This record gives sequence, C-alpha cells and structure tokens, in this order.
Amino acid sequence: MSETAPMWRLPIETTHHLAGSAGELVFVGGAGDFDEKGKIRHPGQLFDQIPGAVANVSAALAIESATLADVVRLKAYYQSDATVNEWEVLASIAKTLAVPMLPVISLIPVPLQPFDGQAIQVQAIALRKWRDGKDIRVVTRSVPDEFKAFGLDEITSGLRAGEFLSLAARTASDTLGTIDSTENGPSQTHAIMTSMESDLTQLGASFQDAVKKEGYYFGTTREHWREMAQVRASYFREPGPPATVVPCHVLWPENALTKVEVLAMRTTRSGFDKYIAREDHWPRRVWDWPIPLPYRQGIKLRNTIWLGGQVPSPPFDNAPRRVLPGNLKAQTAFTMSYIEDLLRGFERQSADLKLAVCYFRSTGTAQETLNFVSTLVDCMGGALPPVTLVPQPHMHTDESTVEIWGVAQG
Repeated sequence: MSETAPMWRLPIETTHHLAGSAGELVFVGGAGDFDEKGKIRHPGQLFDQIPGAVANVSAALAIESATLADVVRLKAYYQSDATVNEWEVLASIAKTLAVPMLPVISLIPVPLQPFDGQAIQVQAIALRKWRDGKDIRVVTRSVPDEFKAFGLDEITSGLRAGEFLSLAARTASDTLGTIDSTENGPSQTHAIMTSMESDLTQLGASFQDAVKKEGYYFGTTREHWREMAQVRASYFREPGPPATVVPCHVLWPENALTKVEVLAMRTTRSGFDKYIAREDHWPRRVWDWPIPLPYRQGIKLRNTIWLGGQVPSPPFDNAPRRVLPGNLKAQTAFTMSYIEDLLRGFERQSADLKLAVCYFRSTGTAQETLNFVSTLVDCMGGALPPVTLVPQPHMHTDESTVEIWGVAQG
C-alpha cells in the first residue's frame, strides 16, 4: 500500500486505532474487507472477502512497523452455518498470506458478524522480525488427504518465536478429521488438552507458561459449562493464566462440541528453557468463579498485561449469577469497571489497552453493534483500541449479555 493510499476503517463514527503495540507484540483488532469509508467491498461473499481482510491486516501492521511475515497468530471469525469447510477457509487465508512458513491460524466459525455484509473478521498478533531470530520451534499437523485438494499439505499447530508461543484453536478431531465421543464434551476436552500439552512439550514449554487460554463450547447453562471447565482446569495449577471461555453456536467439523486455544510466554537462559515470572493483581472487588478454578484475572510480564474475560458477575463474590441481568448497556459499563479495576493494579487504565475482544448478545444487526460500541466509548473516554467485536445469539445464560478481555501496554 502506498503512503498516499486511503486507510480502511470500521463503519463506526468513533475514533479508533487499527493496531497497537504492547511490549514486543503488535495487535490488530477485527479487520474485515472494509474500504476507507468502512464499507464492505464484497458483501456476503466469504471467500471474496478474505484477500481484502488480510490486506487490511497488513495495512494495520504497517502502522506499527510490522508486516504479515511478522504475524505469529492470525485468528479469523468467519460466518458459517456449519456447512463451510474449514480447511477451505484455512487454505484460502494461507494462500493470501504468501509466507514461507505459516503462522498459527485459529479459525472460529460464528453465525453472526458485527456489520452488514461482513462474512469474516481477522485479528492478528505479530512479533517484529521473529523469523530472523535463533529460537524458532514449530509443530505442524498434516492436512487430511481428502482436503489437500485445497492446496495445503500441513498447518502450523504450534509456534514458538523467541519467548512467545501460540497454539492453534482446535477441536477433538484426529488427523483424519473425525471425532470420537461425539456426545461427550468432557472427553473431547481431554483430547484437546492432551493434544495441546504435546505441542507445548515439543516447544519446550508447559501449560504453566500460558498467558491466555481461550475456549468455546456448546451450551446455554452453567451446567453445560461446568463439566468441560473442570476438565480444562485439571491441566493447570495455580497460578494459572487469564482465561476467556464463551458459548459457541456453530463448530466444524460435525460433532465437535468445544474448541480451545492457548498463548504462552517462556524464555531461555544459558541454553535452558525457563519460566517467566509474572506480576499478578486481583482486586477484592473483582469476581471469582462459582467453582474452584486455577485461573487469574490479570497478569503482567514483558511489558504486556493480559486480562481474563470479564463478565458482570457480582463483586466481592463467587455467586453463580449476574448483576443487572439481561441489560447489555448496563452490564457492559459494569464489566468495563472490572477492567479498570484490574488495570489500576498495574498503574494502567483503559487508554493503555492495545487489544479489546468483546463478545456481546445481539440479533445480528449493525445497529446493535453500533449501540454496543457507543457504550464502550462512554466507558473508555477516548479513542477505542484495536477491537474485535463478536455478536452472539446467546451468552452463558439468559442473564448474561457480555464478556470482554484485552491486552494492555505494561
């Protein structure tokens, strides 16, 4: 893109950043196939939107002196009714990236997008010049033979670029693309966690090095969440990473009940892999889970602050309920107050966020997205950070309407 070419933007009136840096990392929020006026170029056309969305990621990265070659994790929320072949989406993204070795690519199918005509949004985490570094470790996975016709032979399931590690979001499908325990969420969760544990070992790390765990599951009640949550938690010990787990409404392949991904950080010293100590703040006001879990709400290391997914649970408590039930505007403001509480412990505030990932209840209209963004602006009081907006038909329970997490400059 030339220096005089107009820059894309989201279709919102609010001033917003497209990219931001925290520590050594660069973050891009949800980039779609938008033009300089915030209009989708190829309305409703998933595969036609992929090149434009990735090109917009590239343009945003350039603001922070990074390129597509610097991406360590690319995450795409693509619209699907479960009939879209995820391998085809992945191959299309890989082709557009045009890099010699793929970064980790995480794909999350969703029934809704934030803006009219949008079929995909792409989020990126980059580490400048990581390909020139000495400590690069990769775990790959073969593409099932029946899907190699899309032009992809293998994918990167795990990547270590210096101190930063990423594991791709995955279901319990095996190398042939089939899933055992088709109706058993906990069994599928064990299969996923075991797979990730193997990848981490090959990358010289463990779950204790995680700085963020993200998960997706089918369910509309706390009981649906509880069993899989206990399985995931069994692979961590205190202090665990900040976590975000939200309901999903579509997954691929068929019979998948859950999907999980992990980000981690680990260093080397005199040739040995070493744990990186974290600063940890958990104000008394900020809620706890209704069952014993090892996760934290906010940690700082290497000048990055990683937050857990904040929800409108009651303060000073672990009661299994929500305050301001069903009221998105009020719950969003309340949830942002938790983010402010957490950042204040690190002497930071919402203006220091370099990525905000927002799941919110919606019927799928752009106006609902704009209303939600308006509340974010009121809470943050300035330009929005790079933001990923994920409308959801339903959140954890009928009382729940929102979950927000982010990364801040430390």
